[in-house]
Amino acid sequence: MSYVDGYVLPVPQEKLGQYQRIARKAAKVWKEHGALGYLEAVADDVKPGKHTSFPQAVKLKPGEVVVFAYVLFRSRAHRDRVNAKAMADPRLAGMDAKTVPFDGKRMFWGGFKPFVNV
Repeated sequence: MSYVDGYVLPVPQEKLGQYQRIARKAAKVWKEHGALGYLEAVADDVKPGKHTSFPQAVKLKPGEVVVFAYVLFRSRAHRDRVNAKAMADPRLAGMDAKTVPFDGKRMFWGGFKPFVNV
């Protein structure tokens, strides 16, 4: 059994390096606290759709890119334990909505229970 937290967010292109530094730190923290895997990826082939798309979902503005990320866990209970430890980790304490290099109001996330895993 496994569990996945998924995230999609807009990041200003000019702040992508700053975001990557935060993502590397977050990956280290989550892995040290027990996450099985951690991935962050920047959009490379993502176009606006007629009805919905990644750019539309985050209300992408000119000069921004979409970032897609996920964290793997053994189960939802494992996710809850790991996330609690990671969020309490002092290495992430300085992050708040006023200092992160993206608009958290346009970020979306959720937990997913896989039903195909090969």
